Amino acid sequence: MGTALTLAGAWPARAQERRPRRVVLYATSDLLKLVLEALRERGWVEDRTLAFEWRRAGEEQTEARLREDVARGPIDVIVVAGANRLRAAMRVAPAIPIVALDLESDPVKSGFVKSLGRPGGLVTGIWMDLPEIAGKQLQFTRDILPDVERVGIVWDDRVGGPQLAEAQAAARAARITLVQHAIRREDDAEPAMKALAAERVQAVVLLTAPVVFQASRRLADLARQHRWPSISPFSTFPADGGLLGYGPDFPAMWRQLAGYVDRVLRGASAGDLPVERPSKFTFVLNLRTAREIGITIPRVLLARADEVIQ
Repeated sequence: MGTALTLAGAWPARAQERRPRRVVLYATSDLLKLVLEALRERGWVEDRTLAFEWRRAGEEQTEARLREDVARGPIDVIVVAGANRLRAAMRVAPAIPIVALDLESDPVKSGFVKSLGRPGGLVTGIWMDLPEIAGKQLQFTRDILPDVERVGIVWDDRVGGPQLAEAQAAARAARITLVQHAIRREDDAEPAMKALAAERVQAVVLLTAPVVFQASRRLADLARQHRWPSISPFSTFPADGGLLGYGPDFPAMWRQLAGYVDRVLRGASAGDLPVERPSKFTFVLNLRTAREIGITIPRVLLARADEVIQ
């Protein structure tokens, strides 16, 4: 079931006479509450001008849920996380502005926007489009395990191709064997990690994908059980029990996304708002996990960390 909240802003009298502006957000992250906080900071308060509806929908449910929401009445802005949800929204609601968060796709090559500076159409938002970050995760793995020879990759084969290619290139240069297993549902996490164990991997790298984020806590638990160092581009991964996270600062990114919602609701055309990258990257270590799996974190990494979980 979705969670619906009503917000309002200090608004011109003519706007207050209109129906509440309706925003529907499709994702699974509990960090979505930060969108609401950021909207309040931009002058919105509850119960007058904006209806904000949060759907914790898995990717496969997005299209059906969106059809139901469109049937219930006009939507002013759709917010989606991930390329698969974005494609569903573009199919179901081609005339509604869409604000997207996507860490895997090239937005131009994927056909979501015409250009980064002037997207055109009704889609804009935040794209990471930095597949080389996968190579950075392997570098961190070698910093922690200098003699590592076999590394497991957990990814979504529907969206993670560019990141996997970068990881493979970095692995060849470092003479590391990669063993990859794709997941498409949260329930795929345990079979994937069991398969990696059978392949005798020494560490695990997660690539970005909405389903990988959704399974993050389970993947972290399984990595600890196998005593593997685990590394993810999701900055929230160490708080879930993983060893290391290096990538976009998730709280900052959701607040950044709220800026798009605010501007579109105040009259800006989504197609005129340039696509942005995440504004802040962060490096987080979990020392409690390191102790649990018997790993000593090099001092150089400790010195670089933005946050250390004790």
